[in-house]
Amino acid sequence: MELTAWMSLALICMMGAMTPGPSLAVVLKHTISGGRVHGVAASIAHGLGVGVYATLTVVGLAIIIQQTPWLFNVIKYAGVAMLLRLAYKALTSKPALDKVAQQQETVTLKESIVQGFMIAFLNPKLAIFFLALFGQFVEADASGLQNLIMVGTVFSIDTLWYCIIAVLLSQSMMLDKLRNNVHMIDKVTGVVLLAVAARVAM
Repeated sequence: MELTAWMSLALICMMGAMTPGPSLAVVLKHTISGGRVHGVAASIAHGLGVGVYATLTVVGLAIIIQQTPWLFNVIKYAGVAMLLRLAYKALTSKPALDKVAQQQETVTLKESIVQGFMIAFLNPKLAIFFLALFGQFVEADASGLQNLIMVGTVFSIDTLWYCIIAVLLSQSMMLDKLRNNVHMIDKVTGVVLLAVAARVAM
């Protein structure tokens, strides 16, 4: 792959990763609840979920997802169900009255990993996105190394971006401010997740 083509691919991936959405909400939630380690864990798991679809695309399975409506819908509505569940938990959360109560609301590392991965994996539109994106860069006789570079680029950029977000938000001053306003953040996050769920469902 030529350097100019790789730079174009990397730029598009960066723009996609930086676009605010449910993924950012999940990383934010786990960073606030569990701190830096949980935020980074959710970020890496999210990158793996994105990497799965990038891999499916280069091996041709994304075409199957695109051309099989029932499979696409199964994955899509499972994603909607997860978004609705996260929105419900956010909207019904109660303000912590003290630090002890706040600590009791922390999430486990396993939850951070699972939700980070699932928020990406339960979005079959990523397969369609990569199918359209990679179509501009993949050649008929593309080598395994070229495909590996493309998948690695997608995974690395997505993971790095959300890890940066998690690390910045987990700074002590920033984290304290977020935790002091966690109830308000939960409400805003819940509304955003509901809106995304409605858009995906439609």
